[in-house]
Amino acid sequence: MRLPRDRFDYSPIVARKPWRLPRGARIAVWTIVNIEEWDIEKAMARQYLTAPQRVATIPDVPNWAWHDYGMRVGFWRLLEALAKRKIRATTAINAHVVESYEPVARAMLEAGWEFMGHGVVQGAMHLLPDPRGAIRRAMELLEKFTGKKPKGWLGPGLTETWETPDHLAAEGIEYVSDWVNDDQPYEIRTQSGPLVSVPYTLECNDIAVMALQHHASSEWLVRCKDQFDRLYAEGAKNPRVMALAVHPYISGVPHRIKYFEAVYDYIREKSGVWMTTGEEICEWFKQSRR
Repeated sequence: MRLPRDRFDYSPIVARKPWRLPRGARIAVWTIVNIEEWDIEKAMARQYLTAPQRVATIPDVPNWAWHDYGMRVGFWRLLEALAKRKIRATTAINAHVVESYEPVARAMLEAGWEFMGHGVVQGAMHLLPDPRGAIRRAMELLEKFTGKKPKGWLGPGLTETWETPDHLAAEGIEYVSDWVNDDQPYEIRTQSGPLVSVPYTLECNDIAVMALQHHASSEWLVRCKDQFDRLYAEGAKNPRVMALAVHPYISGVPHRIKYFEAVYDYIREKSGVWMTTGEEICEWFKQSRR
């Protein structure tokens, strides 16, 4: 079997030695705002409105515009909500956004957000003629814009080829979040040394909750509170990591933003919570293993 056992060992969480978080926190909570660019000349990354007779159409105007609303309007609601609560997020960003939606990228940079690689434009890694070249290009664009090379990577749609971990490590990436199989970081073996897997989420991801499972907007608040409560309780013995993954065209719409805000208001009432970024989790994990 090529994967996953050649990349990482099976590790039951109940058998692990407890690790410590800064200031004795029980839980690390990080926010990932996925900032994407969709190519209107290709099939859309996702469809909220299916085409008549279910025939794929190009250009797919309503679904492209659904995404574009997030960049024109929804993003700014998310930015304001997080700034008001003094929360620094991680953006998983398609690198070409720094050119095509420069004001969005500039606002995140000025807010001090972490920039995490997420491809050049939105699309599966499997469809690229040169996946490693695309990773390199994404890193170059982000480093030129921010002045800092990103340490993290989230595959577009969490897609990877068999070779992606090797490519990421070879290009200097330090952590990846495609492997949503744990509540704590762990190491992934590559030909260029280990990557750190920082926990991401499908369960508390607004794409899954809203666009795929079609839950009511209020389900986001219920699910995130329940997720937090259990991880917070378990973290008393062995700290956990909780990810909150959102998209401007979903969580940034008028009828959902209050639930996004309410999640953070609930979490911020608790003690022993480390509100952080993927980069900081990765660095803390590596230091704890030295």
